[in-house]
Amino acid sequence: MCPYWDHHIPLPKLGPLYSRLVTAFVALICFINSYDGDFVFDDSEAIINNKDLNPDTPLSNIWKNDFWGSNLSSNSSHKSYRPLTVLTFRINYLLAGGLHPIGFHVLNVALHCVISVLMIDVFAILIGGLVHNGREAKLSLSPKASFLAALFFAAHPVHTESVAGIVGRADLLCALFFQLSFLVYCKAFQGQTHYKLFSVLWIFGSILLCAVAMLCKEQGITVLGVNAAYDILMVCNLNIYELAHQLLSRRKSADVSDLFTGSLLFLGGSFLLYARWRIMGTGPPSFTEVDNPASFAENVILRIVNYNYYYSLNAWLLLCPWWLCFDWSMGCVPLIKSATDWRIFWPLLLWCCLMGLVYQALCSQDSNKRRTLTFGLVLLVIPFLPASNLFFRVGFVIAERVLYLSSAGYCLILAYAVGYCSCHWKKHKRLLRATTLTLLCVNVARSAQRSQQWRSEQSLFASALSVCPLNAKVHYNVGKNLADRGNQSAAVKYYREAVRLHPKYVHAMNNLGNILKERNELKEAEELLSAAVHIQPDFAAAWMNLGIVQNSLKKFDEAEQSYWNAIRFRKKYPDCYYNLGRLYADLNRSIDALNAWRNATMLKPDHSLAWNNMVILLDNTGNLAQAELIGKEALKILPKDHTIMFSLANVLGKQEKYKESEGFFLNALKINPNIASCHGNLAVLYHRWGKLDLAKRHYELSLRLDPSAPGTKENYNMLKRKLEQRQRTVG
Repeated sequence: MCPYWDHHIPLPKLGPLYSRLVTAFVALICFINSYDGDFVFDDSEAIINNKDLNPDTPLSNIWKNDFWGSNLSSNSSHKSYRPLTVLTFRINYLLAGGLHPIGFHVLNVALHCVISVLMIDVFAILIGGLVHNGREAKLSLSPKASFLAALFFAAHPVHTESVAGIVGRADLLCALFFQLSFLVYCKAFQGQTHYKLFSVLWIFGSILLCAVAMLCKEQGITVLGVNAAYDILMVCNLNIYELAHQLLSRRKSADVSDLFTGSLLFLGGSFLLYARWRIMGTGPPSFTEVDNPASFAENVILRIVNYNYYYSLNAWLLLCPWWLCFDWSMGCVPLIKSATDWRIFWPLLLWCCLMGLVYQALCSQDSNKRRTLTFGLVLLVIPFLPASNLFFRVGFVIAERVLYLSSAGYCLILAYAVGYCSCHWKKHKRLLRATTLTLLCVNVARSAQRSQQWRSEQSLFASALSVCPLNAKVHYNVGKNLADRGNQSAAVKYYREAVRLHPKYVHAMNNLGNILKERNELKEAEELLSAAVHIQPDFAAAWMNLGIVQNSLKKFDEAEQSYWNAIRFRKKYPDCYYNLGRLYADLNRSIDALNAWRNATMLKPDHSLAWNNMVILLDNTGNLAQAELIGKEALKILPKDHTIMFSLANVLGKQEKYKESEGFFLNALKINPNIASCHGNLAVLYHRWGKLDLAKRHYELSLRLDPSAPGTKENYNMLKRKLEQRQRTVG
């Protein structure tokens, strides 16, 4: 039945093709400026550091590992099983020939455009039903309403994280297959009044697409709930309010045929949930209190109140998406701990609004209104359930990305509100048209602005400071970004603020300790790193950094113990073995140092510093033949490492293998011609070899690059005197 309010909506009536083109265009202009953005925030873990994207990694690994590349059986795994999303990342990597973000971003924007266009069909079915003409062509009984709802969806700023953030690909792919599963489910009832074999095949196709959606993101299983609601309201044409009265009064029993598709959906969903549980292996992931503080509240009442407060904040992001933040944890949303906290008003208001909508959806005499509001609520609530903390603890307070599908329900209700007002306030039609257009334009502008902020970590993290000034993670990320760009003085300020806001923030303490170590503020660095390992005893990186600081403070025994603690908590830790080797070298424990560096190279064959230090130590201890073997072994793995070439050339020169030594010096200078020490040592080689003119040339090049190079000036003066004597002898 065509909704009576559809033709009152203040939009031009466009044909199916033009409405889709306009929707795609709006979706495109909202997020197109993110196409050449960087890898930001979670992209570093899910893409840059994820070995499953590398073509050299076996493809089978994506079916064994989680979204972040960790093995699902590991206790540290987040259990986010999204192999199809990782597969698309891998294809992006393969097509681009490496980690070039532009291809990743372009695909995200394209997916959002496709999803926005498909929303027209989804909304048309939910508002007006599935109707076909005699030629089996689909008819839309709500062309304006479905078009407006799709425009609202295409331009909603809360989608920015999913579209402009590459890891949001999981939400986009999940939404795409969610839509396809729903549309295929509707196809099962095309022109049918009874459940026949071919319609059952369409239902199985829908369940299969649901499984594909789940392999993109876990939220995909919620499409079965939407399909069930469609079955009840549209296929069985049940009025839930009347049905409840009839069942309570026992005047009507459910028809067996009405239960058929519901049973299929239930069995399919149960199988998918069981399979998903088996895949998780060791059970659900473990999260910390800072990830989701409400879920750790001991008082059940407080837990429920705070969960509902989180729901109200999510609703506010849909209504007014102005305060958007990449992370809402670590004090961004303080817990409600008292009945006198004024914020309790917001969950109460949310439930009043929801109860009002539910009442209208169930009890209205207008069947169009009942259907539209019911489906709006179904789309709003059901996709959000996995993030609601009702079934299991989630690892976040608020996450804008989980609202990608739920926002469709909000957009449907908003489109109905515009149609209802247009129908009943005909005298203010121009005002309504202007208001609707203004809302769309504001959303487009805000989406474009937010998309711009997601182009780089610098702008993304800075934008969060005004939204979540109490969030320690925001200050930490701003500090880390500044440190990565070389501005360590500014980084210290933000790291200190992060530690002040969250005194147990061990990662901020570790990074701050590192900067203080480099600034030679060793005492405070030691205090911070000691506190970090006291708070989190298995924090291997902090143990290693503490060892480095203690080594600098000449606390050698304590430094050695710290290094071994780091190795105990992270068995494969080549950098720690390297630093342990440096400690042993300082203590003249040459054999221990060589063993530590050898362990480093075994764990990380391209560990250049460990190889080079082995060559230098063997050279300094007179083991020239062994130093030569180690140097040549290293160059087989690192054939273009000029530092190892330089060290090996020195060893060969001492063995009077002048020609071979010269070759390594010259190769090192080809790679980096501006190394003063390399020119200086090559000059010494020529000096000993008797090639005095070449020696003179390289001494001069060395002094030009570094006039204060130790020993070079004295050697050069000796050479000049020798050349002068030779000239006098010849004369």
